[in-house]
Amino acid sequence: MNNDSFLINANKVKVQPYYRPIDKEDEVFQKSFENKLPLLLKGPTGTGKSRFVEYMAYKNDLPLITVSCHEETSATDLIGRFIIKGAETIWIDGPLTTAVRTGSILYLDEVAEARPDVVVAIHSLTDHRRELYIDKLGEVVKAHEDFLLIASFNPGYQRGFKELKPSTRQRFVALSFQYPDPGIEAEILVQESGVEEGLAKKLVNIGSKIRNLKEMGLTETVSTRLLVDAAKLIVSGLPKRLSVKVAIVEPLTDDDDIAQALIDACNLLI
Repeated sequence: MNNDSFLINANKVKVQPYYRPIDKEDEVFQKSFENKLPLLLKGPTGTGKSRFVEYMAYKNDLPLITVSCHEETSATDLIGRFIIKGAETIWIDGPLTTAVRTGSILYLDEVAEARPDVVVAIHSLTDHRRELYIDKLGEVVKAHEDFLLIASFNPGYQRGFKELKPSTRQRFVALSFQYPDPGIEAEILVQESGVEEGLAKKLVNIGSKIRNLKEMGLTETVSTRLLVDAAKLIVSGLPKRLSVKVAIVEPLTDDDDIAQALIDACNLLI
């Protein structure tokens, strides 16, 4: 993992992202930030977790560092490492250390995917200590006043594979993200894509229909993000049914029979 890239990306969000608060999550964020309490965002893919973090970083004028965690993400990746530069060995701060020192928001997306030592590394930052221990430097870094740790994970997807331990979850204030009510979801589609309201409602109906097809056994269901993608394709001139097929159905399954069943269901609604 290239630590330099994180330093480059420790920037403020310059343009306000569109975000529609649904259940006072913006107020929860503000009070968590004021009280220096870490946040855990729970919910399915495409429900607005990352957009919410960007929106609140903008509102608070704070730098944001995002780390997309995966099975190889380690504590060393986050804290930092020694590298050889020319004739000398120098220390390079990782994204976690950079955020702690500079007062940035650190967003660990899909934190449950990371290696167990990542959770150990952040423990001392998620309680009253707000300290980061850097063993390789023999240094204890007190978190900057504006440092905020935010983590996200998808409980439904992780079930039976990787879970956050209860002892870890209880270190966070937690917010649950779900798909919006149909009226709000249609409003989001209109705002994000410029699609006509009536068509936005039809796309939302397609999303609701597929989300209720439990018998399909889909690993993931239709996210608001996929509906926005379909709307953008339609607005740009792609036929409606083709837009729905490539932006909604095809990303959900590689099974030809299931895909055809979903396409048939969608064609009745668009």
